[in-house]
Amino acid sequence: MILLGLDPGLGTTGWGVIAADGNRLSHVANGQIRTEPAMQLPRRLTLLFDALSGVIRAERPDGAAVEEVLGNSNAVSTLKLGQARGVVLLAAATAGVAIGEYHPSIVKKAVVGTGGADKRQVQAMVARLLPGVKLTGPDAADALAVAITHAHHLASARALARRVTA
Repeated sequence: MILLGLDPGLGTTGWGVIAADGNRLSHVANGQIRTEPAMQLPRRLTLLFDALSGVIRAERPDGAAVEEVLGNSNAVSTLKLGQARGVVLLAAATAGVAIGEYHPSIVKKAVVGTGGADKRQVQAMVARLLPGVKLTGPDAADALAVAITHAHHLASARALARRVTA
């Protein structure tokens, strides 16, 4: 199963693709989509949608997962992040890709073992779980962590379903 993880942001959206075969995970690709702050918001959102749609066409994921938005004290920043997240969800949904959503603390706990892990810890564990990965940046590492979390949740759901029907 090919899974796409997404870490939405208006300035930088990270994406990461993994292959999951049961509990075995391998890195496929990762990257970051950047928009320029000087561009008008509609243009930035269009650029994000088009670039992410291209990633989805190229990688053909079976599923996707998106990190949920954490609110902060700056309402304008939170609103812009929410708009970018909406575009990320729209790109995956438009392509017909099923989407999972995970709170950042769930992602950190799934990958590092604690919900309060910092970015360096997440990057280190992503590198350990996906040997040989060359990260294009911290947002791509976060996106791979989201994909790993989704793979674990899907595997757990399948195992539970087998037990229930057995």
